[in-house]
Amino acid sequence: MHRLLPTLLLLPVAAFAADGLPSVGGIPVDFILFGLTLLGVALFHHATLYVALTGLFTISLYKIMFTGFKTGAGVAGFIGLLGHEWVTVANLFCLLTGFALLARHFEKSHVPVILPKYLPDDWKGAFVMLVMVFVISSFLDNIAAALIGGAMAHQLFKGKVHIGYLAAIVAASNAGGSGSVVGDTTTTMMWIDGISPVQVFDAYVAAGVALLIIGYFGAKQQHAYSPIIKRAHAHTHVDWGRIFIVATMLVFAVATNITINIKFPALAEHFPFIGVAVWVAIILTIPVRRHDWELMPETIKGSIFLLSLVLCASMMPVEALPPASWQSAFVLGFVSAVFDNIPLTALALRQGGFDWGFLAYAVGFGGSMLWFGSSAGVALSNMYPEAKSAVQWLKHGWHVAVAYVVGFMVMLAVLGWHPDAGHKKVAAPVAVEAPALPPVPAQ
Repeated sequence: MHRLLPTLLLLPVAAFAADGLPSVGGIPVDFILFGLTLLGVALFHHATLYVALTGLFTISLYKIMFTGFKTGAGVAGFIGLLGHEWVTVANLFCLLTGFALLARHFEKSHVPVILPKYLPDDWKGAFVMLVMVFVISSFLDNIAAALIGGAMAHQLFKGKVHIGYLAAIVAASNAGGSGSVVGDTTTTMMWIDGISPVQVFDAYVAAGVALLIIGYFGAKQQHAYSPIIKRAHAHTHVDWGRIFIVATMLVFAVATNITINIKFPALAEHFPFIGVAVWVAIILTIPVRRHDWELMPETIKGSIFLLSLVLCASMMPVEALPPASWQSAFVLGFVSAVFDNIPLTALALRQGGFDWGFLAYAVGFGGSMLWFGSSAGVALSNMYPEAKSAVQWLKHGWHVAVAYVVGFMVMLAVLGWHPDAGHKKVAAPVAVEAPALPPVPAQ
């Protein structure tokens, strides 16, 4: 496994490299540094934050001194990049930290303790819980869905949650958001860009198949490791104050997402409205219940780790994707496990010609294959630090990669590949017929 990781982390992103850059063996140095950073994260999981920060510093210094950025050369170009990315970074930071508090309120609301009354008491209970995460993620942010799933699992399985099941929770949250234009940042980007929600909804064909696979194998792993508690506490009552806080935070996030990102997309590019909305809800609900502020140090560390990788990815010289086809969309799913899916989606939208249901599934679900491949995975690993091992994630969460491949192929067989050739299509100039010339007299 250790010998496979360098290939897994280096080769996919190198396929999208821009030409004319310093390279080693045909691979631009930028990608080699990024690949080494990801490899360090995968192998040194007890020091992921320091590895990510070291990678960010090294890549930034290299580009300042040698190649420059898309926003310019030297320090000025680096400052320009930060100015371009700060909204994404701020939104992610606010969501990761805010939803960590949300998950703790949900856990302390006693709803997870009461759930066994309504869930089967064998492996099927764990399966139903993953279905719940899938459904929740279809209308909420997938970070929130993953953390709510993690909070439920902590209570249902007495704090003993199998890594394979943690991978299944992340995969279920990403699958649930892949077919909904309000369930994931990438699908919202597609909607803003003019793609019909019906086209994105096609992703649920693949996501539903993937859910069955990860649900079955993940639930079996969890049941063998630590079965679901068979009886709920007889005198447990729901803390409705904490449920109110959870609901308020989610309503603020969803309402802001719909109002700003959909109605006023130009504003969304200049200010982190969603993340700020979550924290406004947190501040407003301080009198209702005490927030567990002691969660913040570890949560902030995990957030900085993810944001370091996001910034590293934003500095990669990716100017275009391969020509749109089902094969290239399929590969993008694996690339999403190591590369931020937001810039990948932006490039695909600019390029056009994809079947957007396939792309939504690929970039949405693909990041589940590694714990740091999606923000939902990073958020859940803050709750369960034992998940911060790429080797263990791949070993026990093998069913996620299998589910991705099977789901994609089933979707291809059932729906077929239908590229959206009209997306961003520029109208052809109208031909103007030249006036007829008088006949030339014979000489």
